[in-house]
Amino acid sequence: MPRDDAERPMRADARRNYERIVATAKVLFAEHGADVPLDDIAKTAGVGAGTLYRHFPTREQLIETVYRDEISLLADRALVLHDELAPWEALEAWLGEQVTWVVERHKLAAILKESIDSGSETFQYCQKRLRGATGTLVEAAQAAGLVRADITGADVLRLGHGAGMAVRNCSPEEGKLVLRVILDGLRA
Repeated sequence: MPRDDAERPMRADARRNYERIVATAKVLFAEHGADVPLDDIAKTAGVGAGTLYRHFPTREQLIETVYRDEISLLADRALVLHDELAPWEALEAWLGEQVTWVVERHKLAAILKESIDSGSETFQYCQKRLRGATGTLVEAAQAAGLVRADITGADVLRLGHGAGMAVRNCSPEEGKLVLRVILDGLRA
């Protein structure tokens, strides 16, 4: 029985092109907004326009892929920390990394979120994925008696986002103080 294209693994060269397009789109979206010409993305990525359109027939598909990729990297990092560190240290490290992510990528994140409908499958998937990963950290720390029982992963995400927005123009010492205050407030 012939395999559907969606089931067939991508050839190595096609995978490299796909990854270059996504990486380039991240950079150009952050620099120029979501309306950057797709031909500019293809040219900067070193691929032909046909290659870009073969992978991403619409601008919306490319934006959604970049958004999913960014959220997946962040969620995956939470799970790695959960596996590598003790519960409190994992949560503390995660909050620091989330704040850093918000500070470094706030412009890209804002552009992508503005371009994606909040009711879309992509937005819902990303929200669920990130809340789930953060929830894993919070629940582990709660099980160890280290975090207040009334805190959820969504609460920590909001705190991290707010802290990231608040410390964008602060000194590193001021940023660390904000994180210490948040972490103290989470303690059981």
